[in-house]
Amino acid sequence: MKIVLASDHAGFELKEHLKGIIEKEGHSFVDAGTYTEDSVDYPDFGFKGAEIVSTGEADKGVFICGTGIGMNVVANKVKGIRASLVQDMYTAIQSRKHLDANVLVLGERVIGKGMAEEIVKAWLGTSFEGGRHEKRIEKIRQWEEKHLK
Repeated sequence: MKIVLASDHAGFELKEHLKGIIEKEGHSFVDAGTYTEDSVDYPDFGFKGAEIVSTGEADKGVFICGTGIGMNVVANKVKGIRASLVQDMYTAIQSRKHLDANVLVLGERVIGKGMAEEIVKAWLGTSFEGGRHEKRIEKIRQWEEKHLK
C-alpha cells in the first residue's frame, strides 16, 4: 500500500518518525511535506496530501499537525476524503471498520510517539467491514457528487 504523509511544522518530527514504522509494516510512502520545522501553514500540506489520496496517487494518508484538528478539517474539505482525527486505538480501528477512513490524522502535541506507532499499525492493519456501513459511505459519496465540484 502507498501512504502519503503530510504535516505542518508542529507535526514534522512525528511524521519523520512514522516513516520507519510505515516501511516496517511493508508499505511505501510519499512525503507531501513539510520538510523542515520552520513555521508553515497546515492547509498547504493538508490539501496537497488529501489531493494525492483523492486522485488515487496514494491509497491512504497519514496527516499530522500540533493537535490534528487543523489537518482534519482541511482533509475533509477534499472530495472523496474521509479523514479521522484519532487519539486512541479504539477510534483508529473503528474509523477503518465503519467509516473506511482513507486519511488518519494525528496530533503530535497530543499523543506520544509510542501511541502514534500503535495507532498507525492498527489503522493500516484494519479493513473496512462493509455490510451495513456501505450504504452510509455511499450516502456521503452521493452528497459529495451533488454538492462538491
